[in-house]
Amino acid sequence: MLIRGWDRGGEAEWRAWLAAGRDFGLLAANGPAGHGPVLVPTHFVLDADRGEILLHLATPNPLWAAVRADPRVTLSVTDDYAFVPGHWRGEPGTPTSFYASVQFSCSAEIVDDAAGKAAILDRQLAHFQPETPGLRVTPGREPYGPLLSGLRGLRLTVHEVRAKFKYDDKKPVEQQAALADRLAERGRGLDGGARAQLLRRNALRTGGCPADG
Repeated sequence: MLIRGWDRGGEAEWRAWLAAGRDFGLLAANGPAGHGPVLVPTHFVLDADRGEILLHLATPNPLWAAVRADPRVTLSVTDDYAFVPGHWRGEPGTPTSFYASVQFSCSAEIVDDAAGKAAILDRQLAHFQPETPGLRVTPGREPYGPLLSGLRGLRLTVHEVRAKFKYDDKKPVEQQAALADRLAERGRGLDGGARAQLLRRNALRTGGCPADG
């Protein structure tokens, strides 16, 4: 992912962006020689302070063979994207894409013992299903214990985080802010999310607070 100086996201920025409910991404591992990478869409739990990501996948998933051959993996999360027509941006009228993306470069460790898998699932349940705090995964016990043999856990140790927030920060602040009105007028797809990020980035540049439109 190419990151220009004006698109780079800081640690506090990407942490806040992910913490706002962005916990689904694309996990990529190197495929066997002569093949492309193995790509797996997946939910995950991030512990940014510990530099750790936890998830699980079904045992037939082709990712396991890829990780055993090469434990280096990348997890990518992308959201708040929108196509921007060229005539919105002034001369020379070049269209572009707005988006936010965070990529984690990690080393992967397969967790295949029952207790370790149960611990990962408990962390995921606590994150994704907090309304059932008493529900826990115990090996051999219902409802989830008997299902542990059908999955493996994955622990990712984060070595590098690369964050990009591409919202025309290279343009004059007035022109960048005016694009928010264009996105509000169009109002389709993820335009609302892209607009919110654009206004936030514009406010960072001007030292103000994001306008509400």
